[in-house]
Amino acid sequence: MFVVNTISEYFRSFINLLYPDFCLICENNLLKNEKTICTICEVKLPYTNYHLIKDNVIEKKLWGRVDVQKASALLLFEKGLDVQTLISNLKYKKREDVGVKLAELYAKILLESNSDFLKIDIIIPIPLHYKKQQKRGYNQCDEFVKILSEKLNIPYSLTSIKRIKDTISQTGKNRIKRWENVSDIFEIAIVKDIENKHILIVDDVITTGATIEAMALKILEIKGTKISIILMASAV
Repeated sequence: MFVVNTISEYFRSFINLLYPDFCLICENNLLKNEKTICTICEVKLPYTNYHLIKDNVIEKKLWGRVDVQKASALLLFEKGLDVQTLISNLKYKKREDVGVKLAELYAKILLESNSDFLKIDIIIPIPLHYKKQQKRGYNQCDEFVKILSEKLNIPYSLTSIKRIKDTISQTGKNRIKRWENVSDIFEIAIVKDIENKHILIVDDVITTGATIEAMALKILEIKGTKISIILMASAV
């Protein structure tokens, strides 16, 4: 076994020499134990610490619109900066490993702080319409949800809620237009999965929060449900 493992390590080192992995942010070679982002860039990421802040900006954004227990985001999102690079690679360049990396980072933070997010019953990502998912090949939130579920020991579901209407881009729309674009786009596919449960909705980036509001309101129609929210990033 030792010989096999040693050969395997040599093989991986050889492959990395020929085809090195680069940090998605600084583009320097990743070291042996680094994944997706180098350690230096990982430390420099703009963490929000919203999980420690009552009435943070995400929660305030949803005040008067939907009853949310807790809301948080791992990172701050600003156009043209490092977090946008990560999210763009995740959504448009098939770098699902970004979702894995961000989930690992957030799970560690939440566990170390003994966060209230550890009391969730089930984790559910914002679903894509099947046409968009077929075109992209994946939901950018799925790997994030799977790893978060594994690390926090909380079950997840990718099928309990469906997106039944395809929507056009939200870019450039004001809050009212965004809401008109996403109202009535979700349906509960498996009621028993969420009835009487505290559901954690997961999405990549929040701007106005219209899509999250639409899904949360649909969930809250089901008896005994409560909602919390986690984002990979929150627009400043």
